[in-house]
Amino acid sequence: MPLGRRTTREWIRTSMRTPGILIFGMVLAPCGWILDLTATVAPNWRTLHNIPQRPENEIIQQGIFDICTTTDTSTSQTCQQEDPEYFQEEIIPVSQGLMVASLVVTLIGIAVAIPGVRCWKDRPNWTVAGLGGLLIFLSGVMTIIPISWYTHILTNVTTVTTGAEIRVGYCIVLGYIGGIFEVLGGFVMFIGICRCCGGKNRGEKPVEEVTNRNGRQNRPQSRTVDVPTLSRARSAASSVPYGRESLDDDVSFPRAKSPGAPSNNSFNGRPYDADL
Repeated sequence: MPLGRRTTREWIRTSMRTPGILIFGMVLAPCGWILDLTATVAPNWRTLHNIPQRPENEIIQQGIFDICTTTDTSTSQTCQQEDPEYFQEEIIPVSQGLMVASLVVTLIGIAVAIPGVRCWKDRPNWTVAGLGGLLIFLSGVMTIIPISWYTHILTNVTTVTTGAEIRVGYCIVLGYIGGIFEVLGGFVMFIGICRCCGGKNRGEKPVEEVTNRNGRQNRPQSRTVDVPTLSRARSAASSVPYGRESLDDDVSFPRAKSPGAPSNNSFNGRPYDADL
């Protein structure tokens, strides 16, 4: 069908490779899930230092599921510490629910996106891949919400240990990084549902840029090079572009004489009487 009669713009893939936006999302999503899992189970959302009536090197690590005590000079921890005031704070059950839900939704999003990202097909299923990206994006948001809330009220969360110095734990940092990874990866995968940037986001190009009106692939036109020709007068007796007489006329210096034919005066036959 001619291009002018097409009601909708047609697109074609320029290669069999998986589009870059899908690779980007499928790499960031598992990385973010691992970081979020560490932030969920590790008891280090905040740490308490310089605790009154405690040894100076003792540290209390508080998470959303457990509380542990340790020292600066030892790597061993004593977990399952009791702190009813801490776990009764509103932020703790909310963080527990959102972090666990984020882990589950991320796994569902990756499982949904895998059938749509299959690289052995000519065209990925952009709807399925975009739906998986949307789930991954939502899981990242569910991670960032409790992390940001906990950071905002870090020093206001009550605990039985008062008067201690409160510091941010490494779980907050890991949670932020994991949530951002999932938000970016899910968003990039989701924008594949719609074509943008001239189809380059999908690794596609419009048909008119790849094929001509006859449906054949465009080929580069060959260049014609004009070679200058030299026309000289040729003599009738020779095929070379100059005559023998022109050589004699053009010479302005005396020419050496050519040696004559050698004479053979030797006689090898028998003499006759007439020769005597």
